[in-house]
Amino acid sequence: MINGAFGSGKTSAAKMLQPLINNSMIYDPEEIGYMIRKLIPEDCRDENERTDDFQDIELWRILTVKTALEVKRKYNKHFIVPMTIYKEENFNHIYNGFKAIDEDVYHFSLLATKETIYKRLAKRGDEFGGWQYQQAPKVVHALEDDKFGIHIVTDDLETNKIVEIILKAIDQDPNLT
Repeated sequence: MINGAFGSGKTSAAKMLQPLINNSMIYDPEEIGYMIRKLIPEDCRDENERTDDFQDIELWRILTVKTALEVKRKYNKHFIVPMTIYKEENFNHIYNGFKAIDEDVYHFSLLATKETIYKRLAKRGDEFGGWQYQQAPKVVHALEDDKFGIHIVTDDLETNKIVEIILKAIDQDPNLT
């Protein structure tokens, strides 16, 4: 799992990691969120699910784990999961669900200052003041908590260095054979 605020480098790191990890694939729960948002009209959702964030839809976290289980059964690949996930209930459900599928789950949080995140969002063309910008302060703050895995401060790191840190952490795990 590669966690971080929007613009932290999750997807770039995942894409660079994928060819370096044998028998792996990128598993992006955002795609499940987009599907859920299209499939379930807002008026069908519970009141607390009627927000601008598909992660507030309970079915998203459920299907993220169930789909991972079925994909793992069918294709038996290692997952590289880039996603911004900071709400405790969602994080616990998905992390524990992934651990039930495969005991070897690594969770990395790519941390950067709010200012760095804003610069990266602008560089990639996100609309200033848009949804990703609005989410940045709360995501940056939440992910500083130790429960959010191995922290990698990325303000001054290129993607290849982030990938190197992740691979080193995985390689040094005595539980891997």
